[in-house]
Amino acid sequence: MLQSPDTRLAPRAYERLLGLVLSGELRPGDLVNERRLAELLGMSRTPVRDALLMLENEGLLERQGNRGLQVKQMRIEDYMEALQVRMLLEPQMARMAADHARAYDWSGLVDRLERLMAAGANGEVERAEVREIDDRLHGLISEAAGNRQLSGIILTLRRQTQIFDLKSMPERLEDTCREHLEIIACIRAGDGDAAEATMRAHLDGVKASIIRRLGGA
Repeated sequence: MLQSPDTRLAPRAYERLLGLVLSGELRPGDLVNERRLAELLGMSRTPVRDALLMLENEGLLERQGNRGLQVKQMRIEDYMEALQVRMLLEPQMARMAADHARAYDWSGLVDRLERLMAAGANGEVERAEVREIDDRLHGLISEAAGNRQLSGIILTLRRQTQIFDLKSMPERLEDTCREHLEIIACIRAGDGDAAEATMRAHLDGVKASIIRRLGGA
């Protein structure tokens, strides 16, 4: 059955609105106005409404009774709780991905990570590009793991932590790229133990950076 034009526009509206939230253009606590957003995006209200529901389901928007939807004010406690659950789930997903890694092409992602690391050294990184590459990496790992329910849970958790990632910790960029490259190398080698360990080490590094930042170190 053919999709309506509005249905096909919903993913595009979602990406645009997600970018506004993660960039801070839509700030925590802001009430979102469906009509104004539709005008801003040059779309009808139907795909915008669908996109807002997707963001609500991912925990980036929350409903405020009759006032409508509001950009969630993520507390550091929310971040740490989401990261803790990621630390339980994502190492196992990396292990699962290693079982099917050879069916996927990882070379393009490796090239992009290496270019991103070089650009970061020169201070020429766009946050949107960082998010896009990060999404591609985790998306490919999820695809290789082959468990859609687990992938959906992790995506929701990642969206909630992306509000803090790298924007709050720019010093993590080079380490993150290196850690991602190590994860890919282990997955491509089909080494589930190493893939699980490197993913856990990566998330431990993120957690340690947050703790240092909170401690003023």
